[in-house]
Amino acid sequence: MLELPFSMILNVSGYCFAHLTHLPKMREALANHCKAQNLKGTILLSPEGINVFLAGPRTGVESAMDLIRSYPGLESFVGKESFSETQPFRRMLVRLKKEVISFGVEKANPLHHEAPRLSPKDLKRWLDEGKELILLDTRNDYEVELGTFQNAEHFDLKSFRAFIPAVEEKRTTWKHKTVVTFCTGGIRCEKAAPFMKMLGYEDVYQLEGGILKYFEEVGGEHWNGDCFVFDQRVALNPELKPSGHGLCFDCQTVLPHAGDPCPTCSPLNVPHENFDKTSHI
Repeated sequence: MLELPFSMILNVSGYCFAHLTHLPKMREALANHCKAQNLKGTILLSPEGINVFLAGPRTGVESAMDLIRSYPGLESFVGKESFSETQPFRRMLVRLKKEVISFGVEKANPLHHEAPRLSPKDLKRWLDEGKELILLDTRNDYEVELGTFQNAEHFDLKSFRAFIPAVEEKRTTWKHKTVVTFCTGGIRCEKAAPFMKMLGYEDVYQLEGGILKYFEEVGGEHWNGDCFVFDQRVALNPELKPSGHGLCFDCQTVLPHAGDPCPTCSPLNVPHENFDKTSHI
């Protein structure tokens, strides 16, 4: 794990697709364990896998990850790590969902279909060489607005489910082109890229580990701006450090600086107890 400076909070995020059963018991065990370890964040459980956002002391995070890996199908689960000076989550939630990431196409995930993965280093090499390809941002519009790859395509999405008709419309013109999908940590591409393959796209890759893994392995070359994240840090720069942006906790508008009033909501905008940013993934 990362060397953790004294008093810093360890942040772990990641996902794993697996056939999970006995979810209510799993939910109870994880919730009790994480709360006992003074962790905060969100764990999403579904029959198709797990999506994790956790933050807290190193020993607590390691203990929770060990418990997660004790479940059949999750033995190889590894999260992406970073650290922060303050706790980026307000509470600890373990939620049950129909899908680990909402999409609506049952077989569009790696349990049924897979698309080739492209490593960050290989993507950078392709971009350095000027290889002809389409970089497709699968994130929502407010995330893209904060930062994306140079010359990337996107669909101005309001929700991930809107990706389906948008990419169907592009099939005729993009079917024979090389397409590389990307998102924050890779989970949306686990469904987007297989779905494109199901539609008949011939040369589709997904960026392994997403934007955050790209930052970790190769830095910010070919990237403009910051990367939106689903916790109170709001956005990270290519050095994986908070960029200082704020967020309206009512309308989800990204603000230039933490503490700025929202131009469309109350100037007294503050995070509230029921706010859960992961519900917007």
